[in-house]
Amino acid sequence: MFSVVFSCFITVACISYTICGRVIDFEAIGGIAGDDRLSTCRKNTHLLNQTVNSLQTNDTIVFPSNRTFWLIGGIYARRLAHVTFQIDGVLKFSDNFLQWPRDSRTHLVLDCFYFEQLDHVTFTSANTENQKGIIDGSGNRWWGIVEYLVIRGDRPRLLVIYNSTNLLVENILLKNSPKWTFYGKDVANLEIRHTDVDARRHPAVQWHDLDELTAFNTDGFDISGTNVWIHDCNIWNDDDCIAVKQQDSRSIHSTCSENMLFERINASGVGLSIGSVGASVAHSCVRNITFRDCTMYNTFKGIYLKSRPGDEGHTGEISNILYENIQIYNASQWAIWFGPQQAAFKGACSLLWPFVPEMPCPIPSGITWNNITLRNITLYDPQISPGVIVGNTSNPMKNILFDNVVVKNPGSHPWGDKYYACSNVEGIAQGDTQPVPPCFKHYK
Repeated sequence: MFSVVFSCFITVACISYTICGRVIDFEAIGGIAGDDRLSTCRKNTHLLNQTVNSLQTNDTIVFPSNRTFWLIGGIYARRLAHVTFQIDGVLKFSDNFLQWPRDSRTHLVLDCFYFEQLDHVTFTSANTENQKGIIDGSGNRWWGIVEYLVIRGDRPRLLVIYNSTNLLVENILLKNSPKWTFYGKDVANLEIRHTDVDARRHPAVQWHDLDELTAFNTDGFDISGTNVWIHDCNIWNDDDCIAVKQQDSRSIHSTCSENMLFERINASGVGLSIGSVGASVAHSCVRNITFRDCTMYNTFKGIYLKSRPGDEGHTGEISNILYENIQIYNASQWAIWFGPQQAAFKGACSLLWPFVPEMPCPIPSGITWNNITLRNITLYDPQISPGVIVGNTSNPMKNILFDNVVVKNPGSHPWGDKYYACSNVEGIAQGDTQPVPPCFKHYK
């Protein structure tokens, strides 16, 4: 139905002093390893801020292997160009949220790392697939029902990169972020490869049960911008595994989030997601996005496309989306969801819908859905009915294609032998698609 033209400039790390510039060993310049006292966290953070903001073209800063450097939030830099962060050891953040640094204007906690206006910057490690460099957010102290009620969203994200271009992230483990793990906001030409996300309450857990799901908002890779390639990664978390987000009104690189490819990813969480699209941007759009060759084991949600209520007169677009060659095993909630965002804020579809009578699930009218394809998708043993595909009465979804979408041993609740909630959709099912959503036309 469509094709994605994808290009991505890849940054190559420099490690030769004579050709590429300085190699700065963080321990050699005074970084203290193996000490988790708050005073040491602050010293290391101060030194790292000074060092990062003094990096010159082609410099490399190295965090040596077999060393753990404790930090606290507020590491910030801007306008770095042609530099490399080589994380061979562990960068671990304090879990002392009472002493966490805060923005002097907003009084909100600072992110662990926040970078902006980067160009040709690489985050890498010299380690192999079996031993990646680690950035650890010590998120467990920030998670939980009580913690969420007290501090809610006032938690640091692990790694934020804003308004930047020509980026490479590779061979890193991003672990236990207090909030979103990686946020590439308004980025262009980003590649992430062989980089894993792990955010779980218990190291050996293999299911998203009620306790595990209290690690709220631990999104894996949240991305807005253009020309993005994420591949060969593993993700376990308790929110969106990947979320393609809309651009905002200040975006530099493109007005839409577009031209992105996600492939060969193992993920378990709250979905390979588009959105939420809507909210306060005058016209929000996500288009030309492909997910392919992905596997999801014991996931909560699977394929998740979501809109969000917008301000009066605001519109949005979700178009030219392809999910291809994806296997989803034992989804404990919706394996497929096209519709309004499920969330706990006013105007969203209730998290309890449709299982608790009278719970609201309003469907925004300002979002245009067009040209969305699921091809060669297999759902194994979804614990409830396979999915939800619901559009707005006045602005129905158009050109929705299920091509060889097969559900094996579906659950029966809540949709019974209809299998899907399906309304206000112009959809076609073809190939071996079974069962066919009840509002789709079927062509064998």
